Amino acid sequence: MPRTTLRPRSLEFQPRPTFPYSPGARGGDMVYTAGQVAWDHTGNVTGIGDIRAQTIQTLTNVKAVLEEGGATLDDVLKCNVYMKDIGDFQIMNEEFAKFFPENPPARTTVQTPMAEPEMLVEIEAIAYVGK
Repeated sequence: MPRTTLRPRSLEFQPRPTFPYSPGARGGDMVYTAGQVAWDHTGNVTGIGDIRAQTIQTLTNVKAVLEEGGATLDDVLKCNVYMKDIGDFQIMNEEFAKFFPENPPARTTVQTPMAEPEMLVEIEAIAYVGK
């Protein structure tokens, strides 16, 4: 099955070109996002120190990658959420619920060190777009 690399054309965010990864990939009826963080359209982390702002930007980036692969948030089967501080869970959860208001996907949330000190949350998604 051929793989399609997903690089959103939207100006919502820009992945750093120096990192060797693709924002997402589609193979058959499956769409996978890489872990998305709170990078904005300039490639910089937005919402420094603000878990709410970073969660919103991160999920906006997830949505953009999904859309590039022909998926929507309603198609998401599973999300993995990585948090710098699990003490921010409730705020992240409130914003996550706004993006997935009904029948949210399966989800795992863990606390872990992040790739850059300014990053507070990273989220990846797996979606199925078959019939």
